[in-house]
Amino acid sequence: MTKNTRDADVAFIEALAQLLRENDLTEVQVKREYGEDDSLNVRVSRLSPAAPAMSAPAPVAAVPAAAPPAPDASSAATPEDPAEHPGAVTSPMVGTVYLQGEPGAPAFISVGQQINEGDTLLIVEAMKTMNHIPAPRAGTVKRILVEDGAPVEYGAPLVILE
Repeated sequence: MTKNTRDADVAFIEALAQLLRENDLTEVQVKREYGEDDSLNVRVSRLSPAAPAMSAPAPVAAVPAAAPPAPDASSAATPEDPAEHPGAVTSPMVGTVYLQGEPGAPAFISVGQQINEGDTLLIVEAMKTMNHIPAPRAGTVKRILVEDGAPVEYGAPLVILE
């Protein structure tokens, strides 16, 4: 691969990341065909506006190494990243969040509520299995960072406890 092609690929990935931010998108995937056996397949995604993530599975090994500075710069610009909060409870798996045990039932938690260690905070459904997410410690619910029925990624912040 020539240096010009690599530089063009890096610029292309940076432009996709900018497009993601400017249009408040969560994911963009593009495949570029250069020739019969030469292509670039890029997927740029982010978990939330405050914590973007870039992934560039491509035959070009040097491209991912050049791409990460863009997320570091944008995450440093946001002073309040919920994932960095010391009281953040993160998702232990990929799935769908449910704030109550069944439709129409009261929510497990609400902002300002005192909880004990082990209390169910919410449910993450993964592969048709309902996984109760327990409170890792006692405290007060300061923020609920997810909506009922929303998809979550592994490590995404769900709740802030203090």
